[in-house]
Amino acid sequence: MASKKQSVKITPFEAVGVVAAQSIGEPGTQMTMRTFHYAGVAEHVPTGLPRLIEIVDAKKEPKKPIIDIYLKKSIAKSSSESEKVAKEISSLYVDDVAKVEDDLEKLYIAVTYNEKDGKAQGVTFAALKKALQDFSENQKVEGHQITIKLGKKKTKTGEKKMTAKAVRKMTQKVRQALVRGVQGIYKAVVLKGDGEYFIRAGGFNIVGACQHPSVDPARVYTNNIKEIEKNYGIEAARNAIVREIKDVMDMQKLFVDIRHIMLIADAMTYSGNIKSIGRHGLSGEKVGVLGRAAFEETIKHLINASAFSEEESLVGVTENIIVGQTVPVGTGRVKLVMKGQKK
Repeated sequence: MASKKQSVKITPFEAVGVVAAQSIGEPGTQMTMRTFHYAGVAEHVPTGLPRLIEIVDAKKEPKKPIIDIYLKKSIAKSSSESEKVAKEISSLYVDDVAKVEDDLEKLYIAVTYNEKDGKAQGVTFAALKKALQDFSENQKVEGHQITIKLGKKKTKTGEKKMTAKAVRKMTQKVRQALVRGVQGIYKAVVLKGDGEYFIRAGGFNIVGACQHPSVDPARVYTNNIKEIEKNYGIEAARNAIVREIKDVMDMQKLFVDIRHIMLIADAMTYSGNIKSIGRHGLSGEKVGVLGRAAFEETIKHLINASAFSEEESLVGVTENIIVGQTVPVGTGRVKLVMKGQKK
């Protein structure tokens, strides 16, 4: 009897790409367009079909990025310690604890510390002052107000007088100055899973999150696949694609063999960077002219091919269907037939 390993082997010349596409595309039509609420993070994170489209289109950033930050074993068991880390990681800006106003005539920015908000967020006036010290050396402190005077700005050629437009731009920068936390990570909440506490937050910044001493850098994960590729490399990004597609399928209670998902992830990452599965990615880079022309932008591909006298060697499935030949997959790949001798 053939072993279990032998029985799951794929037949030679099987059209695995078509089978994978059909295996994911068919359940994909049954997905609801409903978005699902991730526990704790206040936004609706796209799941189902919108999320699947986001993954295969290799979007630079998901619509709602999320980061899961796991803590070191010594801290992960304590709820209060985890809450403390979540507070330290979650980004807090000047605008959250102070009122920022500008005077375009006298060219200054007034930042008034809000004691009530500051105490609630655990930010002192000293911390606010420290966050503003890089904007100008000419700062005046009166009570809970810091006045930043912007008479001149330094340029390569010397000093230049500040304009009202530059003051307004600077005001925006002051509002968005980071007082505490990690840039790009917001609304951090503590959740419990697998007997330990972990932090789930909106946004992404793997490097920033890992710099916190309580964070376990080996277990930081984000649904932003490009961010994973940037920090951990293409192999990790490939695993993230598999995990993300599998999560979408599982959430919709659709069960697809993991090998189909792995084939898609491999096709997207084999070249060393993530490519989408559309006309700007894999489908637009097919070997054959007719194969590319059959999938969107037909005229563009045919004109380019004739302008550069490209050759069509009919290696793909589509090209052979167009010219009416046998498709080179399955039994279509078998060229030799032998007659057995009659005894």
